Amino acid sequence: MTKLIELNSPTDTVMELVQSPNGSIPPAEEKHERVQMKKQLGLLEGCAIILGIIFGSGIFVSPKGVIQEVNSPGASLIIWTLCGALSMIGALCYAELGTCIPKSGGDYAYIKEAFGDLPSFLYIWDATVIFVPATNAIMSLTFASYVMQPFFAAECEVPKIAVQLLAAATICGLTYLNSFDVRTTTKLQNVIMFTKIGALVIIILVGLGWMLSGHLENFDHPFDNTEYDPGKISVAFYSGIFSYAGWNYLNFMTEELRDPYKNLPRAIYISLPLVTGIYVLANVAYLAVLTPQEMIASNAIAVTFGDKVLTYGAWIIPIMVAISAFGGLSVHIMTSSRMCFVAARNRHMPEVLSFINVKHFTPTPSLVFLCVLSLIYLFIGDVYVLITYSSVVETFFIMMSVCGVLYFRWKQPNMVRPIKVNLIVPITFVFICIFLIIVPTYQVPKECGMGLLITCAGIPFYYVCVAWHNKPKSLQNRINQFTMSMQKLFLSAKEEQDME
Repeated sequence: MTKLIELNSPTDTVMELVQSPNGSIPPAEEKHERVQMKKQLGLLEGCAIILGIIFGSGIFVSPKGVIQEVNSPGASLIIWTLCGALSMIGALCYAELGTCIPKSGGDYAYIKEAFGDLPSFLYIWDATVIFVPATNAIMSLTFASYVMQPFFAAECEVPKIAVQLLAAATICGLTYLNSFDVRTTTKLQNVIMFTKIGALVIIILVGLGWMLSGHLENFDHPFDNTEYDPGKISVAFYSGIFSYAGWNYLNFMTEELRDPYKNLPRAIYISLPLVTGIYVLANVAYLAVLTPQEMIASNAIAVTFGDKVLTYGAWIIPIMVAISAFGGLSVHIMTSSRMCFVAARNRHMPEVLSFINVKHFTPTPSLVFLCVLSLIYLFIGDVYVLITYSSVVETFFIMMSVCGVLYFRWKQPNMVRPIKVNLIVPITFVFICIFLIIVPTYQVPKECGMGLLITCAGIPFYYVCVAWHNKPKSLQNRINQFTMSMQKLFLSAKEEQDME
């Protein structure tokens, strides 16, 4: 029988947390496991994380974002292919970063190593305030909408509060699962990964069958009415890139990968070409069955596609969308918590978020923190507009991460690099990102300005919460008391480092 003992400081370890009634350490604890997250992810799990986050609901719901900007099937397919190529170029750079800086945290860790505390804090500020909770809210709402729709007549709208409550329950359930056992979560991801690929293969085969039966009229003049305005092309790129988003998420969990020097780049090399091929073929299928006008008018293209060609089997499409949104949400919750964990480890977030549950070895405080933020975003107005405000900012931070490749080549030429890409790769990626950042400033200046304003709002928080070290003793005592209270609540302790 064990009991909690009083903590004297927020850095007490598991050995000070759990003791037997007479104060001696139980035999099982004499050779206790270190309080740190375990290396439980192999190549299959790495691929499942990348594919799980990329194959969210986007490819089933919103490919119209590209077609409505470029206005032709041929240009749309070129955009999808180039977005895949851009993601692959970026992923190659992240393969180098992830193997020469084998730390969890992804972009946050790379920006901090290359450019220091303030830029990395502003990244974690944007991620915590907007990127992560808003994305969790959108994914959970998408899942809840598709689950509840079959229980209502076609002419009836699903009550908003019912969708929000189911979305909230989903976020809480997945947060608990991720806090309880990483292995269970990754096994679930493996199953969902194959389910998602199977669903997209069905769409591709149905579309190819439609074309082989003689329905090629949508491709007779593939480039007619194409829009060549640079602003519209850049917005189309953003729509495509949004569907590819997540190719860098495995880098958030580098420290939990077995043999990251091999498995990180291998997972990237396997996943990104597979995603690009499936996305392009899926869009070929959509464009073969639906006209550009039908795609633009649809709010859920895969459902419209199924209603037109699958008839009695159309019911399977909403299930596919729900499973994809559920799997994407699970991966996003798991990976984003590691970003908060690493930022807290560097004192850029409250210290308690860097603590690990002593029983399950998961970053429970970070998971619960993001869960609470995501629940708040479920019940605010239009969370989609927040994503719009920050899309250019997120691209800027990704560009900064890739600039880190160039910076380290210049400042640390002798750094150990298990993966070393040709310099043309990061240079090309940076120039494309510059185009994608500059052009929207005149196409959607309000959204770009709001994204910049939200980012700059983090600067005073940095100087008050991070750079200000000599806080009043009374304030520091309150912070320590809060930290210890949360430590007891989540049965967590500070990470123990491996002995050299």
